[in-house]
Amino acid sequence: MSEEKNKVDFIQLLGPDVSIKILTHLDAPSDLIRVSAVSSSWHRFVIEHGLCKQLCLAMFPEISGVAHMIELDNIIEPLGNTLGSYINWEYLKRNHKVYAFLSSGLPPVRKNCISKAISASSTDNYPEESIRHTLEPGDRTEYRASYWSSKGENDPSVPETLVYKLVSEMCLVSEIHVQPFQAFFQHGFPIYSAQAVRFRMGHTRYPIESESAVDNITANEVLGDNQFIWTYTSPEFPMCQDNSLQKFKLPKPVLCIGGILLVELLGRVQKQDMDELFYICISHVQVMGRPLAPAFDVKVHHPSGKCTLKYHPPPTDPHMSSSTSSPESSSAPRLRIITSSIVQRGVRRWEQILLGALLGSGPAVVDD
Repeated sequence: MSEEKNKVDFIQLLGPDVSIKILTHLDAPSDLIRVSAVSSSWHRFVIEHGLCKQLCLAMFPEISGVAHMIELDNIIEPLGNTLGSYINWEYLKRNHKVYAFLSSGLPPVRKNCISKAISASSTDNYPEESIRHTLEPGDRTEYRASYWSSKGENDPSVPETLVYKLVSEMCLVSEIHVQPFQAFFQHGFPIYSAQAVRFRMGHTRYPIESESAVDNITANEVLGDNQFIWTYTSPEFPMCQDNSLQKFKLPKPVLCIGGILLVELLGRVQKQDMDELFYICISHVQVMGRPLAPAFDVKVHHPSGKCTLKYHPPPTDPHMSSSTSSPESSSAPRLRIITSSIVQRGVRRWEQILLGALLGSGPAVVDD
């Protein structure tokens, strides 16, 4: 019997139902990439049955609320998307790439996603009461109070806004925490909370040239179309007049593309005795979510948030190449050696990139 006749395609042998049941037990993106690299028929099987999507949603259940945006509204388009993307096969391949990148690029644990403060609609005493103080946890640093304060207003309905830059151009945001400030140095220890809070997410219309504009962007500029484009607006959440880190969970996790968050503070509840004016003061803000890994980047192309997802591999040390490494330094696991062999046999370039990111293996030059 010839060697060709001895070859068995296990997916054909087991059938699609059993094969899907087996493959859905894989719990790492690199496993599915390896499976799709075995042969062109296995590659097609993984794509046609949306196995990367199933794995991504199993790893990050909260992304299910934004899955329709990825698939139907073309919010994300991987590099190399062709003009024939409306064809079902091209559509399936695009989703396969998107979910593969998301499952490998989003961290398993939520963290605070705020990177820096951009602007406040007003500041009473700058820099002592700057928005930058809201980046610090709690309401005191060393021997002084740490908080942002608005200017005083006679009208308690005048809102305020705080704008922040997130750590990544793409973050899956699930909840936002805000702590009103209690003035422990004033009589009666008043708490300068807002009546309600609302959140917007989006991206800048133009690059922010410097941080010199912090605290100098007016509310009209923030909420208008001059500086930012807002692609998501949350419902209003009531805020308690309490000196605690209040947690506002969004109805569904939001995929913030562009990395800009706006906190709208609606209504004032506390007058200051010395001038009879209403103020809002905030000591700390947190944005809890999953930021895209630093090796991944997002470029926004459209006001709606349509973007390109890119991967930038870290630079490799030429002295650490496999051809010059010592026997002691080349004791890689057998699995990594097998994977490298698969890559060099013809894994598609974007799959090779993912394998390198997930396994830490060196790059292998292949043809698309």
